[in-house]
Amino acid sequence: MTADTAALYGLGDRGVIAPGKKGDLNVIDLDRLENGLPEVAFDLPAGAARFVQKATGYEATVVSGEITFRDGVHTGALPGRLVRGAQR
Repeated sequence: MTADTAALYGLGDRGVIAPGKKGDLNVIDLDRLENGLPEVAFDLPAGAARFVQKATGYEATVVSGEITFRDGVHTGALPGRLVRGAQR
């Protein structure tokens, strides 16, 4: 499923767990997976509002081999970068 979506958007370095690929993962505890209530945050430029909705049950998010979130809390790791078009 993820490989097809990545290919559709030209992200050839994503969507599979294989040598030389990004290998981004979410580790999910399905028994604890739950959405929180939506909230309004005023953290966009000029104080503009946006809706945010947190979730529980996400144990970890791994990007390029580094844990970036653990139990919904950012670890400070920033291994990613802005993607501007197709990646090979």
